[in-house]
Amino acid sequence: MIGNILRFKTAVALVLLGLLTLLAGIGQKTFWAPAETVTATAPAGTAAPLTVFDEKLRTMQDGTVTITVKGEGSFMLATGRPDDVDAWVGQTAHNTVSGVSEDGKELQLTHADGEAAAPSPAGSDLWVSTENASGELKYNWTAPADGDWSLLLAADGTKPAPSEITMTFPNDTSTPWAIPLMVLGGLLLLAGVALLVLKPKSGAGRGAGNGPAGGNTGSKAAPVATTSAPTASVPTTTAPATSPSNTGTATTSPSKTVPTDTAEKSVAAPATVAQRLRRSGAVVAVLTATAVAGSGVAAQASQTPAPAPATSSAAAEQAPASPVLVDAQFRRILEQVASAVDAGDAAKDASKLEPRVAGPELEVRTQNYKIRSQVGSYEARMPVRATKLLTTVVTDKRSWPRTVMAVTQGEGNVVPQLLTLTQASPRDNYKLVLTTPLQPGTTFPGIARGGTETVAPGDKSGLLYSGEEALNILGDRLNSADSAFKDKLAEGESSPYIADTLAYQSDVVTSGVNGTFSFTHKAVPDSIAVFRTADGGALALGRLDFAFDGTPKASGDKLTIGDDAAALAGGKETSTGMVLNFAESVAVYIPPAGSQDPMKLVAATRGLTGASFK
Repeated sequence: MIGNILRFKTAVALVLLGLLTLLAGIGQKTFWAPAETVTATAPAGTAAPLTVFDEKLRTMQDGTVTITVKGEGSFMLATGRPDDVDAWVGQTAHNTVSGVSEDGKELQLTHADGEAAAPSPAGSDLWVSTENASGELKYNWTAPADGDWSLLLAADGTKPAPSEITMTFPNDTSTPWAIPLMVLGGLLLLAGVALLVLKPKSGAGRGAGNGPAGGNTGSKAAPVATTSAPTASVPTTTAPATSPSNTGTATTSPSKTVPTDTAEKSVAAPATVAQRLRRSGAVVAVLTATAVAGSGVAAQASQTPAPAPATSSAAAEQAPASPVLVDAQFRRILEQVASAVDAGDAAKDASKLEPRVAGPELEVRTQNYKIRSQVGSYEARMPVRATKLLTTVVTDKRSWPRTVMAVTQGEGNVVPQLLTLTQASPRDNYKLVLTTPLQPGTTFPGIARGGTETVAPGDKSGLLYSGEEALNILGDRLNSADSAFKDKLAEGESSPYIADTLAYQSDVVTSGVNGTFSFTHKAVPDSIAVFRTADGGALALGRLDFAFDGTPKASGDKLTIGDDAAALAGGKETSTGMVLNFAESVAVYIPPAGSQDPMKLVAATRGLTGASFK
């Protein structure tokens, strides 16, 4: 009777525990399932003209982060590399959205004091993309390329940036306990039902109530043999028969006795099983309660975006450098440069060039416009085209100034043209400083498209010559047909510029019999930029100042200059002497150290920048 009651109670406990466990598993997939997204709001903070979104926010969870911004009037959200954003912000007061609170409901906002205003960030070349809005903006934050990316929020640099900001993050909706709990619950239910339905085998565990042999004695008790003879055995009281009709009286038996330990075991066995069932049921109950409680905690915890893993400074230092421009960014810049040059060339107005042209190219085109306004036959500079981009050369040097190159060809470009652009500082845009046609038949050296190393002009590590040495050697070679560096540069059909320049200078000397002439080509150190090539060599480019000096041989002799130079000098003849100045844009390939090959002039051109009389 006691065994049946224990079995029933245990079965009911297992069924209840199974139902509870199964409910917990199903609940994690349904009514306890975590939300697919979690939204955090920025607290009210100190007003600032700029707000920066830390790059870690984009990768806190897998999936796309959505940013919602509300504000008065127009504002913009720009995407840029973290170091570029920081460099553009500079010393300006700003707020930074740096993380999310532990409960996932509030954005962490920090304020940095500084200058009260900044230029408008709109139109900066640092941004890969920008989103403009008025009143409200909803933006899905995705990476435009590999690597880290930050965001910059601003109005016009003087007004406070919008402060009503929310960010919606993808939530971790995984429920790793759901299936195990459902399986465990089902097993517990089956075990409970089985315990209720299935009965133990007959005769099992009944030794104590059915006689010494364990068999039923029937409705009448069999006569018990007795003897008066003494025995050495210990008398043992036999248990009464379980049958209500048994009238036999218990007597002491000297022979067929039931061992004491057997009787004790037969009575104790059911209690031991029940105790084990109760203990296992208690364990299951504890495990189930823990799982259910844990599932609730897991569902709550999954609603909070996990913080991004900390990055050690050593790992940051080992991270590969990113190119300063991505392809889409470079193409946009080239289009703006080409548009500015087209506008200036069409109007012969150098002021239209200034937003996008600087250095030697601005100087040459300005003088070209002046000459063409007086000499209609004077040839215009080669146009700048961005429609056909043949290759790009982008540095991974993150400091300023930054120099990049592009090889383009389009309408009006007889040969491909090497365009060199420089960004002086974070808040300056890239400007075209050199336009250099490739030498006919020349192959442009291979340079990694994903970003390449730049080398200091005076550094010759791994190179046959440094960039400064290369341009100085070229200058000396152009000065004289008998230069000591004649064999250091490949000439002939692959570099016709050298032969053409030497021929021009020789013709001047030959035809100008009444004058004394000298020619100098000097490298301008500040203009030199050097890029590593794929074969271990380098491409050095820069400007040479070409001066053409003439003096009459005798008193009364006169020198005559061409119409182009006369437009700048204010006359065609001089009896005192004259000086013509040209800017030469050049690019020289330098072989790697140990090579037996000569350097090669890859691109070159010149433009008249000045003419004067002594």
